[in-house]
Amino acid sequence: MEKAILLVGGKGTRLAPFTNSTPKPMIRIAGAPVTEHQILKARAAGVKEIVLATSYLAEVFQPYFGNGEKFGVSIKYAVEQEPLGTGGAIANAAKALSLKPNESLFIFNGDVLSEHNLAAQSQFHQELGADATLHLIEVVDASSYGCVPIDRDGRVLDFLEKMPQPKAKTINAGCYIFKSEIIEKLPHGEVISIERDAFPKWLSDDCKIYGYLDSSYWIDMGTPETMVRASRDLVRRNHGAALILPSATIHPSAVIDGGSFIEADSLINSDVRISGSIIAAGAIIESGAIIENSYIASQSRVKKGSNLREIIQGF
Repeated sequence: MEKAILLVGGKGTRLAPFTNSTPKPMIRIAGAPVTEHQILKARAAGVKEIVLATSYLAEVFQPYFGNGEKFGVSIKYAVEQEPLGTGGAIANAAKALSLKPNESLFIFNGDVLSEHNLAAQSQFHQELGADATLHLIEVVDASSYGCVPIDRDGRVLDFLEKMPQPKAKTINAGCYIFKSEIIEKLPHGEVISIERDAFPKWLSDDCKIYGYLDSSYWIDMGTPETMVRASRDLVRRNHGAALILPSATIHPSAVIDGGSFIEADSLINSDVRISGSIIAAGAIIESGAIIENSYIASQSRVKKGSNLREIIQGF
């Protein structure tokens, strides 16, 4: 499977103040914007051509990603002048791809990171001859999510809204595979939700919709807290105790661990302790400060002896 659409047009209101001047998929975690992590994952699975479906602050993406050459893929852009919802965004972005009959492609939600096996999801989709295959995960308490019950073969039985006592523990994890024919069912230029409108309609039309159930790491970065947690998890997995960019200045007595990400040109002074946090570019941390599971914004300052835990500071 060589083509993909990344849905990166959301405003990310729950992530304010992060998203006041930066679209949420461009927030840097573990050394790179969220979208870059997704592009590299798609490339590793064999994807060669990607369309970024943009809307909010669309002008931010192209200067960074260009034509995709430096990331080893071809990147195109589909800009929504007015937000079209997830379904409308997919229909709009698909016009930038030359999809063949019966060809399938990946769709990624722009605020989700997952370590599930894309190749395995693709194989599952193809072996079943599915029209659409959703990546699903199982959670202990699904009351905060819409549920997607499946039968023993993985065929989707229903799409259920949030409810106090969910009828299933399987939820939509935000990575889809669609056949070109099912994308053609989406109306063009209309606001439509893929989750609330298209999926139930396709199910009622007896389309073959399957759920690929997987237990790999997954996180929805919808809040500042989960954004910091995602960065922490990625750093621990890929870099160890911390990721410190070369132009950061770190005093020898400072202790930095717990999956912290220290951005360029930041200054960490003596006897500072930082754990599980993001210190953005140009921030100054004065002597003796303790920072845990927090985000310190670019060019901001943490005063001497401060003790910060689960704090968003500097906006």
